[in-house]
Parts: sequence; structure tokens; C-alpha cells
Amino acid sequence: MLHLQLRVPSDLTDEVVAMLTDDDTVTNVAVHAHGFRAPAGCLVSADVARENASTVIAALKELQLDERGSIAMWPVDTMLSRDAERAEKAAPGAPDDGVVWESVENRLRADSRWTWSFAAFMTLAALIAGAGRILDQPILIVGAMVVGPEFSPIAAFCFGLVRLRPRMLRDSTLSLVGGFALALVVGTALWAVAYGLGAFTRAEASNGEMTDFIVKPDGWSFVVALLAGVAGTLSLTTNKSGPLVGVFISVTTIPAVGTAAVCLACGLWLEAAESALQLGINVAGLLISGTLTLLALKQVWNRLGIPAVNRDTMLALSARPRTRRRGGPR
Repeated sequence: MLHLQLRVPSDLTDEVVAMLTDDDTVTNVAVHAHGFRAPAGCLVSADVARENASTVIAALKELQLDERGSIAMWPVDTMLSRDAERAEKAAPGAPDDGVVWESVENRLRADSRWTWSFAAFMTLAALIAGAGRILDQPILIVGAMVVGPEFSPIAAFCFGLVRLRPRMLRDSTLSLVGGFALALVVGTALWAVAYGLGAFTRAEASNGEMTDFIVKPDGWSFVVALLAGVAGTLSLTTNKSGPLVGVFISVTTIPAVGTAAVCLACGLWLEAAESALQLGINVAGLLISGTLTLLALKQVWNRLGIPAVNRDTMLALSARPRTRRRGGPR
């Protein structure tokens, strides 16, 4: 179940409450008149089955509650209630498989935004990967994979494609490309200084048997990236963070950037090119499988359908007169 907390303008309260109480997947509807002081509004709370949360939120958006009031939601860890059980049975699918698109979008927007911390983690991960290549230590490569934040903008790009979010596409692209570029430039500069000081040799940078997979991309690199993209996307949409760690240590993205920086620093042009190819193969695999997985999830939930009460509610909301939004007509 998900708990909804709504700030509702007084003129919308009856309509919002009616919509919630008419939905079989919603329970524990409570109304507190004048529950909000600044900004003013009524406090309406309810619990909704996770599988149908996106439909309920879409109905609230049709009432322009996201502009005139506010919509907050968070998961309910434990609820002992027969009414809640009935609400979940009325919703399509299983609770663990429910996709709350708004929650996924907000999370991806936040995690893929260009920030100093994002840039720092990307750069540090690439440096750790570079050290792992020089020392031929797979454990350092794995550590770099876990530290690297690159999967979030990749997933955000996939989401932007499927849900038609141009701004999300732009922001995720800037973060991903900018992060890789910054990590490569900083890494190359630092490793060039280290190489000049004799910290490592060309042989150490090119002859690591245990980390040679980074500079030897093949068909399996693409296959693994495809599988990891599916797993990562399902993990994000179902709010299960455990599989994400496996995704991080399955794809050779940050290790490729870190290795490319080391190779450029000491003039190993062929290995640098192979690392770049490895990066491209893995990113392509993640983008393709992530996008296809989101499209499949979208189709599955569309086929499951909307409960009858929600469908009637949505039709009624579509027929109601709409007020003009700021900046022009809807």
C-alpha cells in the first residue's frame, strides 16, 4: 500500500473525496478541514493499492491538484486491515509488481541530475577503476562499478523516451556525457602525472590478465549489458534496490572510462580505443534493454486495465470543464 497526503483547495475537496471513496482500490480516506495553514487547504489522506496508484494520481492531476494543491506519497511498510486487503484484491496485478510511474520519474530525475556529488562519484569511480587496471586487481574494478552513478542517467534516458519527457532526455544526456568526459579528462591528467613520476609502467597498464576483459569487448559484453539493463529497470520500477548492486557489477562502463584514461596517459592508443568501444557497447545494451523493458511494462499495465470505478471516474473527470492553466490553455 501507498499512503497519500493531499493538500486540497476547499472548492475541490468534495470532488477529490468523492473520487477517492468511489475507488475500490483506495481505503482509509480521511478529511481534515483547514488542515493546512500555509498554504491553506484541506488535509485529505488515504491509502491506495500500489498497483493502482498511478491511476489514482492521474485522476488527481486531472483535477489539477498537482498545481492548485499538493500530492505526497510514501510506502506503508505494515498495515493490518481487512479493508486494505480488499483494496489490494480490487487492484490489477500483484503489489510487488506495481509500477508507480510518478515515483519512478521523481527518483530518476533526482538521481540523474548533474550535481557536484554526481561528478565527484563519477570521477572517483573512474580513478578507482584505473588503479584496478594498473594493479590488475578485479576487486578494485568491482568497487569502481559500485561507486559509479552512471546507471541512473541511463535509466532516466530510457524513461524519457518511453514517457515522452524531453527535459528528462536532455538532463540525463548532459549528466551522462558530462560525467564520462569529466572523469576521462581528470583521470588522464592525474595518470599522466603519475606515469611521468614513474608510479607505473606501460607494461603494467596493458598486461593485466585478470582485468583484460575491459579492453577486449565482444558479443558477450553486449549480451550481459542487455540482461543487466532489464534487471536494473525492473529493480527501479518495482522499488527493489537489491538487484541494482548486481547490475552495477555486471556492466563495464566506469571500468572502461578508467582504463581509457590510464591508456591515454601513457600512449596506449589501441587499448584506449578498445576501452571506448567497450563503453559504447555497454551503454548501447543498457539503453536498448532499458527502453524495451519500460515499453513492455507500460503495455502490460495497459492490458491489465483500470478497475471499473476508476474508468468511470476518469471519464467523468475528462468531461468536466477545465480551468485555464498558467501560460495558456491545456
